[in-house]
Amino acid sequence: METKVGVYICKGCNLGKSFDCEKVAKVATGEAKAEICREHDILCSSEGVALIQNDIKNEGINRVVVAACSQRVFPELFDFGPNILVDRTPLREQVAWCHPANDEDTQMLAEDYIRMGVAKLRATAPPTPLIEETSKDILVVGGGMTGMTAAKAAATAGYKVIIVEKEDRLGGWATKFKKVFPKHPPYKDLEDSGYETLISEIEANEGITVHLSTEVERTSGQPGQLAVTLKNGQGTTELTVGSIIQATGFRPYDATKLTHLGYGSSPDIVTNITIEEMAQNGGIKRPSDGKPIDSIAFIQCAGSRDQDHLPYCSAVCCRVSLKQVKYVREQYPDAKIYVIYKDLRSPAQFERFYASVQDDEGVFFTKGEIVGVTKDTDGKIAVDVEETLLGEDIRIKADMVVLATGMVPSTQVDDPIPTNTEVEAETDGEAEAEGEDATESAPAEGETADGKKEAESAEKGAMILNLTYRQGTDLPTLKYGFPDSHFICFPYETRRTGIYAAGAVRAPMDLASSVNDAYGAAFKSIQAVEAIAQGKAVHPRAGDTSTPEFALQRCTQCKRCTEECPFGAIDEDEKGTPELNPLRCRRCGICMGACPERIISFANYSINMVSSMIKAIDVPDEFEEKPRILAFVCENDALPALEQAARKRMQYNAMIRIIPLRCLGSINTVWISDALASGFDGVILLGCAKGDDYQCHFVRGSELADYRMGNVQEKLKQLVLEEERVEVHDVAITDGEKIPKIFDDFLEVIETVGPNPYKGM
Repeated sequence: METKVGVYICKGCNLGKSFDCEKVAKVATGEAKAEICREHDILCSSEGVALIQNDIKNEGINRVVVAACSQRVFPELFDFGPNILVDRTPLREQVAWCHPANDEDTQMLAEDYIRMGVAKLRATAPPTPLIEETSKDILVVGGGMTGMTAAKAAATAGYKVIIVEKEDRLGGWATKFKKVFPKHPPYKDLEDSGYETLISEIEANEGITVHLSTEVERTSGQPGQLAVTLKNGQGTTELTVGSIIQATGFRPYDATKLTHLGYGSSPDIVTNITIEEMAQNGGIKRPSDGKPIDSIAFIQCAGSRDQDHLPYCSAVCCRVSLKQVKYVREQYPDAKIYVIYKDLRSPAQFERFYASVQDDEGVFFTKGEIVGVTKDTDGKIAVDVEETLLGEDIRIKADMVVLATGMVPSTQVDDPIPTNTEVEAETDGEAEAEGEDATESAPAEGETADGKKEAESAEKGAMILNLTYRQGTDLPTLKYGFPDSHFICFPYETRRTGIYAAGAVRAPMDLASSVNDAYGAAFKSIQAVEAIAQGKAVHPRAGDTSTPEFALQRCTQCKRCTEECPFGAIDEDEKGTPELNPLRCRRCGICMGACPERIISFANYSINMVSSMIKAIDVPDEFEEKPRILAFVCENDALPALEQAARKRMQYNAMIRIIPLRCLGSINTVWISDALASGFDGVILLGCAKGDDYQCHFVRGSELADYRMGNVQEKLKQLVLEEERVEVHDVAITDGEKIPKIFDDFLEVIETVGPNPYKGM
């Protein structure tokens, strides 16, 4: 089909007063060679939309440049069907709102964006959704409160659910807890977990199948087509499911490593799990002789927030101790109870729960550092505490000591004990991560820059799902060994498309939070199976119907695409040739940026598309003294941050030309070469913040882009150009006010190094 481009320029929101729309229209039909260009006072009005629809119907327009506001404004309004490609060229946010009205440079900027918009659409095609036969069944691995809640939610929504539980009964940790924290006002009294009722509901639901004493032996395929082999004492069972919820929970931190807190030196030094078991089975008694107790001490953060053990807060230990204080008081009305803490955390409504325990005059709370836990000559346990609230050292003697051990995700076989170079312990409520040095080539997933396996790599995790992915048998993990992919914006998500983590395996949390988490994971699983059945992507490019295409005849089997894909979407055959699992793909384009042969593209996002946009920009010669800077901007954080600056009418240099990217990790170094060879004086990259917090929506994109800049520096040397002509900056979505200064500072650098010698060549 012949490509016919229509350009539609809005004059509203002061656009018509900011630049000469008629001159812009002449550029559209002249240099840019658009078939039609029309102006309208309010393009988002019903009349404006009808104008475009009429040209589509009567003039055969199949590419539409909406030169108006951001793509985040009225996205559905300018959707004209899957066969009509639309480019939202934001003349409002990137021209009118952030540059002087009726200025020569502002006019040139508007004209360039029109050239870029037309060039972009001529170099793209409508994507064809990949529609395959898929399953919408949902597998829940783990039959505790989280797993059962997720299963019930999905089944209630009409989906077939399979629960796999390795134990011989449902319920998980809830079956071992005598009581749980208060869930109802006034938040003072302990409550039942309710697991018995939930088990009954699961067993009565015809949409839920339960496999007890069963584990997952193997998981292969891709979302919608996940082939799962279950094994138990009776043999194996084969399933095909659409998505998976991993709700395998936690295990307590290994208390045998807490010898500095006296564990192992006396049977009367126990863990919070032991106390729970006692309360559930006959009552709390001194283990050494089975006698009643007169006193008991609870030591908080036993191994947690400790750089030699668990560097993080396990979130629930403080409240568990408060709950167990209530157990003790119920059984022993006159017992002396001591609670020694670093910071006692009982957030939200649980503050009232904490206050109710404080009202007990027989409970002594103090902040302090434990310096010794020893067995005294009288048979009691002596706890020496420094830096207390009293301002002096104290010694507490008790019949029993309870260590509030933390939570370790079930994805970890060994307790994650990082070295000091990996992470600092959280000691004052905040964890600080060490920086990483960039190298010239990107490491594979699960590796550090020096090629060593990360402490939290998938290969070190427990073999729960037993994935056949080349990048590991289980869910890749991030900070502290928890399997999130982007826990700031997308909790539940993991780096394995269609597989969602919920409950304490995702982050330390109590049962009430796990139940809420289960609903979120269930809804995400439903979204996944429905989207995949329609050939659409899931987060963060939800609804995208494009899939990568590989020109394998030019593939050199370098394996960069397979190693750098954060989502394990690409496997390899025996020769090392990439094999795409398209239903795993998140459409980030990182594989496209990784490929040195440029054989990977999307119908509506390609090397050629961006190169065409770069070449469409008018670059003045050096005598005009108008430098040109190309800015590649991540669409997830940097672009909305830039738009925040525009909404505040913050001004930045009109020499900047912005090209949004799906992810900074999709940047191919050829684009930078093209820009510099075309005479651009500098190139600046703005991407999501990287590091331990993984702000990047595609997990590794900004990190990979940073690594690739090593190759760019080599290219600059080959072109005999200064290294200062290319910069990379991390930009969080809240950093809008910083961007104008970033641009201005870069312009000052470019003025120092001078014009690009390739101008006009």
